[in-house]
Amino acid sequence: MALIKECRGKSPIHGEDCWFAENATIVGDVTMGDQCSVWFNAVIRGDVNSITMGNKVNVQDGAVIHCTFEKTKTILGNNVSIGHNALVHGCTVEDNVLIGMGSIVMDDCYIESGSIIAAGAVLKEGTRAEAGSIWAGVPAKKVKNISPELFEGEVMRIANNYVKYSGWFKEK
Repeated sequence: MALIKECRGKSPIHGEDCWFAENATIVGDVTMGDQCSVWFNAVIRGDVNSITMGNKVNVQDGAVIHCTFEKTKTILGNNVSIGHNALVHGCTVEDNVLIGMGSIVMDDCYIESGSIIAAGAVLKEGTRAEAGSIWAGVPAKKVKNISPELFEGEVMRIANNYVKYSGWFKEK
C-alpha cells in the first residue's frame, strides 16, 4: 500500500480507478482525477501548497511533484505523463503533455496543451511552452512544433498505455 499521509489537516483525494505503487508517497493537499497512476518511488508532496491533477495522469518511477510554500501551486491537466525521475515544481501543465524522463520544470512555468518536454530538459523558472511545441536542452528552448504523428504516437500513446499498465497491478 502506498504511503498516503495527511499534512496540515489536508489529506490526498483521488478519483476512480487509480493505482498507486506500494512505495509511492502522496502527502497533503493533493487532488487527482480518475485513472491516475503513481509509480514506484514517485513522490507527490502537497505539504507546502496544493497539487491538482486531472484524469489519466501518470507519475512514473522516481518522479517528484512539489510546489513552493505560499508561492506556487502545481496544476496538471488531463492525459499528462510525468516521465521517470522528472521533477515538476510549482508550475501549470495543460492537457495532453509529455514531460520526459529526467526533465526539470521549475516554478511558474506554464506548459500549454499538446507539448513535449524532452528527456533531460530543464525549463527555467517562468518559461512558457506554447501549445504543440517540443522543448529540449539545458536551459530548454523550443526546438520545433510537434507533428500530429508524434502527438498521437507519443503523448496520447503513453497516457493511454499507463492506464493499461496500471491495470496489470490492480487487484481483481
